[in-house]
Amino acid sequence: MADPRIIDVTLDERTILWRSADIEQERRIAIFDLLEGNFFQPQRPHPDGYAGPYRLKLSVEEGRLALAIHRNDDSHLETLVLALGRFRRPIKDYFAICDSYYQAIRNATAQQIETIDMARRAIHNEAAELLKERLDGKIAIDFDTARRLFTLICVLHIKG
Repeated sequence: MADPRIIDVTLDERTILWRSADIEQERRIAIFDLLEGNFFQPQRPHPDGYAGPYRLKLSVEEGRLALAIHRNDDSHLETLVLALGRFRRPIKDYFAICDSYYQAIRNATAQQIETIDMARRAIHNEAAELLKERLDGKIAIDFDTARRLFTLICVLHIKG
């Protein structure tokens, strides 16, 4: 029976050189929320008909995002590689707005925080739509899954 969802996600820790407590919290929340509810359905049929659930391992190699997709028993199914060129700007913008947001929650008024948070969500939403577009025909995902995966892609890009 098909079970098109992610049941485990790991990040290649070799890629991440440093992360602040705020970024670590974002990572934990993104993984928790992703595992609580997601839709993830690779579009390439497997010879034995396997259709989930999936274990996902994310890494960045030579400027490309690698999504290593595994069965529930952790045997490898396939690895999808995406060029990250179109994500450079959204990642950069997302980091900048997150920095502003983290500073604001320490020092700003509620109105200023809300304004920055709205901008942060808008960038995040646009990046999620871009991710869905880039995965179209390869992996079907819903919007919330795309948002959480984009957060994890950003975490993989922290260089210190």
